[in-house]
Amino acid sequence: MDWNTFFDPIGLSVQISVVASVLVFAASLLIAWRMAKARFIGKSILETILLLPLVLPPTVVGFVLLVVLGRRSWVGKAYESLFGGPILFTWESAVIAAAVVAFPLAYRTIKTGLQGVDADLENAARAMGAGEWQVFRYVTVPLAARSLATGYILGFCRGLGEFGATLMVAGNIPGRTQTIPTAIYVASDGGSMTMAWAWAGAMIGLSFLMLLLVDQMSRD
Repeated sequence: MDWNTFFDPIGLSVQISVVASVLVFAASLLIAWRMAKARFIGKSILETILLLPLVLPPTVVGFVLLVVLGRRSWVGKAYESLFGGPILFTWESAVIAAAVVAFPLAYRTIKTGLQGVDADLENAARAMGAGEWQVFRYVTVPLAARSLATGYILGFCRGLGEFGATLMVAGNIPGRTQTIPTAIYVASDGGSMTMAWAWAGAMIGLSFLMLLLVDQMSRD
């Protein structure tokens, strides 16, 4: 077994998932905080749009991203003018794909946690003169910390296992965009079952550890 070939997709997958999960966590926390408290016309429609990637086939998500990030789109043109090359089939496009598919799961978990915070405690802090940001930082977040951590971990795991959308917008370039799922697909398609099993075992091990952490947090 070529250990460099084996570890490259693992390291790249972890890097992509870490960056994507941080972006997802920040966006999910901010949007969930607003959505948990807000009341406005069209809220259910907006919520449905936010959760769509959770139920859509990854290939559909990948196709939409392919159009949005393509060289003919304003996003693709802006990126190319700034960085001198297309965003498709790059490390960044893999991060975007992982973030998009991971967002709904993290968002829903985090929003549930924020909604579970006792409103009386938040109102008590406001009555004592705390602003909304202070209430959020010192009351809401600490009380919902377990759900927030769970949301981050689930988002990380979802991004780590992303395949369809990543393959469409980032491809399978060894050392650049080849993640564990795409490496498994190519290895099994090419008959390299030893490598496919090795990567599958690595994925199972990483996912098991992350889910075990979630379970332990829920028991504490």
